[in-house]
Amino acid sequence: MADIRVGISGCGGRMGRMLVAEVAGTAGCAVAGGIDAKGSAAVGQDLGALAGIGALGIAAGDDVARLLAACDVAIDFSVPAASAANAAAAARAKTPLVIGTTGLEPAHEAALREAAKAVPIVWAANMSLGVNLVQGLVRQVAATLGEEYDIEIVELHHRHKVDAPSGTALAFGRAAAEGRGIDLAAASLRGRDGITGARPKGAIGFASLRGGDVVGEHVVIFAADGERIELTHRATSRRIFARGAVRAARWAVGRPPGLYGMKDVLGLG
Repeated sequence: MADIRVGISGCGGRMGRMLVAEVAGTAGCAVAGGIDAKGSAAVGQDLGALAGIGALGIAAGDDVARLLAACDVAIDFSVPAASAANAAAAARAKTPLVIGTTGLEPAHEAALREAAKAVPIVWAANMSLGVNLVQGLVRQVAATLGEEYDIEIVELHHRHKVDAPSGTALAFGRAAAEGRGIDLAAASLRGRDGITGARPKGAIGFASLRGGDVVGEHVVIFAADGERIELTHRATSRRIFARGAVRAARWAVGRPPGLYGMKDVLGLG
């Protein structure tokens, strides 16, 4: 069988470069091309050189339509506005798309849902197997424990991360809210400063820490009088995200249109 041709959007970023290397090193896959923002220093450079794996003979571009026409599936780790625009372009090109971009606003999410009517889109804040397993545990624990257990989500990332809370922290928050049958937007409590008063009953709290080169750490805390339960995930390499994204890309090829998550890719139900 022919290799699955995979395109990379955001190829000049840390994750984009790692994705190029992961696709190139995965049996049954081939790098079809890559794009970055117009004016980016990555545009025009060889994708293999960017990824540190040696020249591939494929230069990074900035034309999403050309990339989508050249590949069987694309992976997007860029910025929210670009991801939303790329989803619309993927729908027009009928090319499956995997999106790992975080920090999406409701308007961006709506664009993904609209595009998914025409093409399969896998969207996940975190592509790792471990995170998705923990997400299921968070949902189960939240459904089992009552409101006497306060839920707090703490996340730590490198100093360069621009969005907070992290997409993974928000995914854990959604899982906890689903477990309790409540709306996360109504229950979410973000940041504390000064005289804040007592903690509201039933709230789901978030705390974001930034520093150093931390890939990603998340702790979901269920705290009650007399005991505390903590579910923790620590990422020590970004390769887990690249590996999951490539797995999602291979899974998406040939699927019917729809908006999918990593639980679909991994068969977690």
